[in-house]
Amino acid sequence: MKTLLKLQSYMAGRSVLLPGALLLSGLGSLVGMLPLIFIWLIVRELFSSTGVLSQDLISTYAWWAMGTAIGGMVIYFMALMLSHLAAFRVETNMRRQAMHKIVHFPLGFFDNNTSGRIRKIIDDNAAITHLFLAHQLPDLASSLLAPLATLVLIFAFDWVLGLACLVPIIFAMGIMSFMMGGKGKRFMQSYMNSLEEMNTEAVEYVRGIPVVKVFQQTVFSFKNFYNSITRYREMVYQFTMTWEKPMSAYTVIIHGFAYFLVPVAILLIGYSGDMADVLLNFVFYILITPIFAVSIMRSMHLNQAVGQATEAVNRMEELTDVKPLEEATEPKSINGYEIEFSEVSFRYPGSEQNALNSISFTVPEGKTFALVGASGGGKTTIARLVPRFWDAGEGRVTIGGTDVKEIASRELMRHISFVFQNTRLFKTSLLENIRYGTPGASREEIERAVDLAQCREIVDKLPERWDTRIGTEGIYLSGGEQQRVALARAILKDAPIVVLDEATAFTDPENEHLIQKALGVLTRGKTVLMIAHRLTSVVNVDTILVIKNGTIAERGSHSELIDKQGVYTKMWNDYQQSIQWTIEREVKDA
Repeated sequence: MKTLLKLQSYMAGRSVLLPGALLLSGLGSLVGMLPLIFIWLIVRELFSSTGVLSQDLISTYAWWAMGTAIGGMVIYFMALMLSHLAAFRVETNMRRQAMHKIVHFPLGFFDNNTSGRIRKIIDDNAAITHLFLAHQLPDLASSLLAPLATLVLIFAFDWVLGLACLVPIIFAMGIMSFMMGGKGKRFMQSYMNSLEEMNTEAVEYVRGIPVVKVFQQTVFSFKNFYNSITRYREMVYQFTMTWEKPMSAYTVIIHGFAYFLVPVAILLIGYSGDMADVLLNFVFYILITPIFAVSIMRSMHLNQAVGQATEAVNRMEELTDVKPLEEATEPKSINGYEIEFSEVSFRYPGSEQNALNSISFTVPEGKTFALVGASGGGKTTIARLVPRFWDAGEGRVTIGGTDVKEIASRELMRHISFVFQNTRLFKTSLLENIRYGTPGASREEIERAVDLAQCREIVDKLPERWDTRIGTEGIYLSGGEQQRVALARAILKDAPIVVLDEATAFTDPENEHLIQKALGVLTRGKTVLMIAHRLTSVVNVDTILVIKNGTIAERGSHSELIDKQGVYTKMWNDYQQSIQWTIEREVKDA
């Protein structure tokens, strides 16, 4: 019932559809029982003790049997129409509301949730609720009303035969309750977890197929994907085998009610001496008792469907149960572009340790600060607190003296440009990709940004130039080319604050040279916070912050840090040795 109430909340003005579907379904199941009664009446007339057949009466019963059969199907069809309308409305609204919530989540949310997992939870779970509402839910009313009506009928004719046919039904229901108990619910949770895991790993595997082919590996090289399939197979197989004997016993008992009715009917004939009446009742119970079996099977499938729908709704709510970043009720404007961290500490959701501890520094307007240090030290976390990927747990992050929490999100994004190492281009034209952040840009402004980002040769070599589609059914660009397109997008935006996260980490020397030229244009006169992978790129920045274990270990210019002979000096020496080692190896190989 709780699940139905949750699904009802997605109806948005169409809440009458579900009750209407249940009402028509119940009515259809009752009308669908009438043909069996009319058939029994025909049989009774055929074996009438008077020996006189009433052709008109038999014909009337036959027509009523056909009419009620057709009527039951029509009513059930109408119930399905309503349930399908309700299902489409719920499925659509679930997707719409989930996406509406997700677009307001902190940007850091997407670092912890893969696109495959998000797609699986939203699309697949919304589809599960559709199947439940459209197909299984209409059986709820019939699963309740049909057995009750049948129970009344079996005791109305002959309570002894009624008790006899109930014996196997009771045993069968006991077996079914055992199978659909706690173990079944736990299996449903494991089943949904496995599906999500396989979907996530499958997406990652498909994305990595080029690497697999280049190195001539197989699916086994993606152990997570392979292991997820193996775990799913073993779980389903073990659960299926636990049902083997109970299901076999259920099938035999539920369809063996005649073996209980026959001896009882023989005893009743011997006791009453009225063979015709007992046989007629016997025929009636043979016709009516299978309704219990059908209802039990419907209940089983319905119970399973309810479990799936409940799990689907819970998973959807779990995904979207993320608190959006609070928006200031009276947002303040940005009056300067100085970035300041004041005793900032931060801990990722679900983590027991801080990623940052009491970080304090100030990037004056128009200056460039670089963050260096080992991986996992907190560099990316610092950079992403500026545009509010997350909010600081303690302390303040300010721009121009204004706390970023007090700046409207749209205003904050308008003043910050990002260039990250993992560039994302959309599956649209090159032109649309470049002006994505500045839709009102003129063609002259776009041309200038392309030239400054060293992208002119990319445009010139494309078959349809600006209109060339990037990605699926289009042209694929190299990593360095994608980075230069992203830089053109950032240059076109011309935001006063620039955040760079290892923008040249995975580029080849040629592209790195072009990207460095573009970065020089992008950062000129801007307030820049950059994460450096190659230390040669930070030699000329205003200040270098050495980040270690979530704290600032050292700070100063390149020459100042070298003179300290501390952490940065060791990093610089190690970096120089790695370059020398690479050069010597290349010379030997040549």
